[in-house]
Amino acid sequence: MEHHHGHEHHQHTDKASSTPPEQEHQQHDHSTHDHAAMEADAHAHHKQHDSKGGHDEHAGHHTANFLTRFWWCMAVTVPVLLLSHMIQQWLGFEWTFPGDKYVLLVLSTFIFGYGGWPFLTGMVRELKWGNPGMMTLVAVAISTAYVYSVAVIFGLPGMDFFWELATLIDIMLLGHWLEMKSQMAASRALESLVALLPAVVHVERNGTVSDIPLKELKNEDVAMVKPGEKIPADGLIIEGSSYVNESMLTGESVPVKKEKDAKVIGGAVNGDGVLKVKVTGAGSDSYLNKVINMIQSAQGAKSNTQNLANKVAKWLTIVSISVGVITFIVWLTAGKELSFALERMVTVMVTSCPHALGVAIPLVVAISTTLSAVHGLLIRNRTAFENARKLTLIIFDKTGTLTKGTHEVQQVIPLNEQFTADELLQYAAAIQQNSEHHIAHGVMRKLKDKGLELWKSDNFQYMQGIGVTGTVNGKQVVAAGPNYFKQENRQMPAIPATVDQSTDTVNFVLIDGAPAGIITLADSIRETAAAAVASLKAMNIKSFLLTGDNEQVAAAVANKLQMDGYLANVLPHEKQSKVKEFQAKGEIVAMTGDGVNDAPALAQADVGIAIGSGTDVAAETADIILVNSDPQDVVQMIAFGKATYRKMIQNLIWAVGYNVIAIPLAAGILYPQFMLSPAMGAVLMSVSTIVVAINAKLLRVK
Repeated sequence: MEHHHGHEHHQHTDKASSTPPEQEHQQHDHSTHDHAAMEADAHAHHKQHDSKGGHDEHAGHHTANFLTRFWWCMAVTVPVLLLSHMIQQWLGFEWTFPGDKYVLLVLSTFIFGYGGWPFLTGMVRELKWGNPGMMTLVAVAISTAYVYSVAVIFGLPGMDFFWELATLIDIMLLGHWLEMKSQMAASRALESLVALLPAVVHVERNGTVSDIPLKELKNEDVAMVKPGEKIPADGLIIEGSSYVNESMLTGESVPVKKEKDAKVIGGAVNGDGVLKVKVTGAGSDSYLNKVINMIQSAQGAKSNTQNLANKVAKWLTIVSISVGVITFIVWLTAGKELSFALERMVTVMVTSCPHALGVAIPLVVAISTTLSAVHGLLIRNRTAFENARKLTLIIFDKTGTLTKGTHEVQQVIPLNEQFTADELLQYAAAIQQNSEHHIAHGVMRKLKDKGLELWKSDNFQYMQGIGVTGTVNGKQVVAAGPNYFKQENRQMPAIPATVDQSTDTVNFVLIDGAPAGIITLADSIRETAAAAVASLKAMNIKSFLLTGDNEQVAAAVANKLQMDGYLANVLPHEKQSKVKEFQAKGEIVAMTGDGVNDAPALAQADVGIAIGSGTDVAAETADIILVNSDPQDVVQMIAFGKATYRKMIQNLIWAVGYNVIAIPLAAGILYPQFMLSPAMGAVLMSVSTIVVAINAKLLRVK
């Protein structure tokens, strides 16, 4: 699974902070795209949710590993507790035998070495990166407790810490396991995307069909897809017809009818027909792969809030080590015995572990990114997604976003006797057949409906924002909108009164330079558009319509949807400057478009939102991609962005607030009324982490 999101991600340097150096070690590289690698990836990116190395599980400490260590240490903790004099005093029994303290030492050494190993190696890693964090704190706390207790066994006056060391390590391992378990849940959604592809593909080569593993499938192969099977890769149907369910990929809930020459997406489920698909996007070229890469790069990316959490955690580490040392000195100078001063120091360090902080943001990031993907919202730029909560204005590109983008021919009107309506349609279709524009599609559909012959054309040329031209039957033909006449400084022919210019798009057909006729097309407004605009109004976000159409069409659509304004007759290259104009007035602008000619504007906007499903979805410059072409999703995206940010802030407040209260208690501020033991401190620390994890899991897409 190759990483093609590198370039996608750094295009946003103009509006998003570029990758901080501490993150560089995280950029993981995928060189294969077979199933196993993809699944490993789905896990792998989670193992690095924390640039402090706090949970850098790529050091080999996998989730199950922590649980195994926990059970072994728990078993050994029982005799440690029974041999500890403090516990014996509490429970009112005595159990001594010659050399019992050495047995206690051996058992505790096992717990320190085996159970403490992930924390000790974590500390080494953190210090190597010059980024001391939670692992450093835990390692310092358990090492201090261990070394002091060993000294007591060999004659230092005081009480050993072995039972506290053992329970502390047990709680740390359990807390770690719980935290990682909740993170694994966030990566499950990625795995469910990976699992959409079949393991075996039926391929037709040299007239015979054989089964091959998915990773051997190449572009240009012809795959047979039987009823109920998953489509193995993106491709074109060359034979057969069926209803295909793409809901897991595009969110389109109704199965779509697919016939010869239709595009299909790998991972979609075939209905009741047999399809022969020519593969165009195998492996890393596939839409599904791009989606997985995008989600991974977004989950791996640090947003501003996350960088803030990392800074806070770093400071908290420094504070807790300093407070720990100060606590030790204060109690010693106050005349307390060494064991008491040490116990307070260890308790401070354990209690103030900023674990909750390390989980607070990354977990919300991971959960929000995967939840979004499942709901047809692909986040490519985390910072832009978080900034969605600040938006003041949204510019909607009309065609394909607020409207369905399927222009149907309404009228074909000859302007002189020379050509009939059918001939006009044939001339227009002849040159439009080379274009991907929605007007071209409308004209081609009309020609097909009427059963007319499609003529050949030469010298095809696309005039951006204006129309198309070419040679048909030796005549020079132009099919263009009103902008053509503006550019050529020519008088535009009068448009007949039968044309409703407020809703119809007018396309002129010129043959050998003379206006020969008019073809009108109309586009219908999406059912959800009005509700989306109303919801944005309720959020105090202005909505503007942007279109290459004339004033009347723009005004009609904007008024019908009760938008705040419209920008008409905008050529593709002018879209970007329109976004800049709003930004200059202090607006925080989102641009939504269907990608093709909106790229510069999408890149310019504070939040670029590409709309439209299928393979073209990887609109190179958008920050967020809405897989379903539904304006209502823009509203959902903003609401979800706000909810995500709220969760992050709640978690930050909880994690920091907990430490503000816990550190003084651990230092012994309420002595002698209340004393927090190291084990109790560890329990509080773990509970705090679990609260944050549960809060993150409560994030929902409305």
